[in-house]
Amino acid sequence: MTRIPNELLYTKTHEWAKKIDSNVVMMGITAHAQEQLRDIVFVELPPLGRELKAGAACAVVESVKAACDIFAPLSGKVVKINQQIQERPQLVNEDPYGEGWFLHIEASHPDEFNALLSPAQYQAISESAHQ
Repeated sequence: MTRIPNELLYTKTHEWAKKIDSNVVMMGITAHAQEQLRDIVFVELPPLGRELKAGAACAVVESVKAACDIFAPLSGKVVKINQQIQERPQLVNEDPYGEGWFLHIEASHPDEFNALLSPAQYQAISESAHQ
């Protein structure tokens, strides 16, 4: 079973979110997502300042297997992007919850954070996806 960190919250589309400030969230994709994609070869991130809407596509990941949209876990403005994964996309495979993070979002509706899944809820979803 894929490791699911307890300090993060999740989406049904396999993104994770971590509150790093009162209204700033770091996000990336889960270990389950990167395992499904396999070898990631390209990551396209939004520009700084882009306004995102919860559940809307905010990035693209390409692997040897497929290209896949990545969805914003909540609405807000992109305030930081991880340049490292654009230069070394394999970091997403190697460390999806650490050096493979995607971006920081300054939440415009912090209450959306409450709609994200707990680790236990996400584990149930990812386990059912394996069956």
